[in-house]
Amino acid sequence: MNFITLPFILLVVSSVLSIVMVIYILHHRPLKQLHKALLAMVSCIMIVSIGVLLQSVLSEFYGVDYIYFEYFIYIGTCFFPVALFFLALIFKNTKIKFQRYYLLLFVIPTLTLLVLWTNNLHHLFFVDYSSDMSQVVFGSYFTIHSLYTYILLFVGMAILLRTSFRTSGIFSVQSILILIGSLIPIIISLLGTAKIIEMNTFWTPISFSATILLYGLAIFKFNFLNVSPIALQRIVNVMSDSYLVLDTDEHVVDYNTTFVETFQLQNMSIRKKKIFDLFHHTKNIENFKKAFYSAIKTGKTFRIDFFDSAIGKYFNIELSPLYNKKVFIGSLILFKDVTQHMTDMKRLKDSQETLMEAERLASLGQLIGGIAHNLKTPIMSIAGATEGISDLIKEYDSSIDDPQVNSQDHHEIAHDMMVWTEKIKEYSEYMSDVISAVKGQAVVMSETDNINFDVEELVKRINILMRHELKNAIVYLNVSLQVPANTSLHGDINSLIQVINNMISNSIFAYNGKPNQTIDLIIHKDDDNHLIISIKDYGPGLPAKVQDKLFTEMITTKGKNGTGLGLYMSYSTIKAHFGGDITFETKKDKGTTFNILLPMSN
Repeated sequence: MNFITLPFILLVVSSVLSIVMVIYILHHRPLKQLHKALLAMVSCIMIVSIGVLLQSVLSEFYGVDYIYFEYFIYIGTCFFPVALFFLALIFKNTKIKFQRYYLLLFVIPTLTLLVLWTNNLHHLFFVDYSSDMSQVVFGSYFTIHSLYTYILLFVGMAILLRTSFRTSGIFSVQSILILIGSLIPIIISLLGTAKIIEMNTFWTPISFSATILLYGLAIFKFNFLNVSPIALQRIVNVMSDSYLVLDTDEHVVDYNTTFVETFQLQNMSIRKKKIFDLFHHTKNIENFKKAFYSAIKTGKTFRIDFFDSAIGKYFNIELSPLYNKKVFIGSLILFKDVTQHMTDMKRLKDSQETLMEAERLASLGQLIGGIAHNLKTPIMSIAGATEGISDLIKEYDSSIDDPQVNSQDHHEIAHDMMVWTEKIKEYSEYMSDVISAVKGQAVVMSETDNINFDVEELVKRINILMRHELKNAIVYLNVSLQVPANTSLHGDINSLIQVINNMISNSIFAYNGKPNQTIDLIIHKDDDNHLIISIKDYGPGLPAKVQDKLFTEMITTKGKNGTGLGLYMSYSTIKAHFGGDITFETKKDKGTTFNILLPMSN
């Protein structure tokens, strides 16, 4: 039992450890690429460890030639560097697509085995083989094998170290484990080659078993495959937005503290959960699912608005598939909490509705004032005409039995009655026009009605509705019609009237109560077949700060007497209902002109 030494005991431990690790990895489902690469490495170490163990026992007790065990041991020895290289490559890229040129990595290991298995014919691998490693004489091919093996080992270890340093930081536990795991076989190999220490075949599997153990701890220390970069984790945990990283099977492999706090998941194990199991309680989860699978299918980033009914919050979600060299490796989901923004928008909308209602009431008050003025005159005139007809009826009645009244007198009385009747008819038609115009403006406050109308009808209604306001301000409206009166337009005439009247009211206000001023209403065409309605005043002009925000914000020059909503709504009305535009020209102390551009059909 002289062979039972410390190296032998360590070799037994190494063999058992490699077997346990193989079983442990195989037990994990599903096997990812990183699992498979580590499994290949551990399998190589297991082959070497068991081979060396059998070599030492069977040779000692049964005298079996050592060389036969080398044929088996070198299967693990040759392919271990290849497995390590692929582990490093996958560790760096998360997932790789196997390329044909990767097969070149297997050429030297395969050739090595063929040379070794046929060594008795040419002695290219071993010139003189001995159980004592110090007595072994290697052939010329062994140099090629050794160079390839060590180069591939160094490249694989370098990739692992570089990737770990970049993601976790040089002084992270992960990086230190990988660094120690890389140095152990290199140091032992160098000490043995330089014959600083007396080394037998036991030390090779022992050193690489230690490497595998440390690599496994480094790579799989966070829930088996979740490489959790420590330095990066500190950064993402202070992000204001939540994020999730998913693998190809929709399992959560990474997240930040913000996600846990936002969705109140402190008491839940999130890692390895399926994404939609975390949101199964949410009512509108189907939109989330549809966007998620669309992003994966198209390879494009999708953005959706999402409301989590369980916590009562709104989010903008960005779903991005992750690829490495065209290979799908997972998904990144960013959650931007926009609850405050949605609340502010609702508050703003409520404020706008309040302002719009105030504007409607102000317009209604102005409309009622116009009605009172426009109907007062014809009603008084009709009352006067009625009184005149009543006098003529009395005169006619008293003349029936008067012998001095001849037929000529009767004709004169009848003519006077006809005159008064025509006046009543004229005033009645005017009142009907006023009622029609007022009815149209009342309707526009709640609905729209697109019809064909001509310019003459438009101007007529404007004159009726603005007469009272113009008269009170002692401002005169000069209408210049530079197109045929029957020029036809299609749209909501009442909305257009409201826009024009609002601009005329603004022009009246621009004079600041100064009487005997004029406003020009000019209707003409341009070369682009637009009907242009221009409202021009000769007031002080618009301040620069108002010009910059006109049509984009609710801004007013009326101070507390205005909201700025009228012009803001006017612009929206022309854009939405007529497909037109509003422009303006203004000069200090020269006045302002608003131009309403309406497209016309040919």
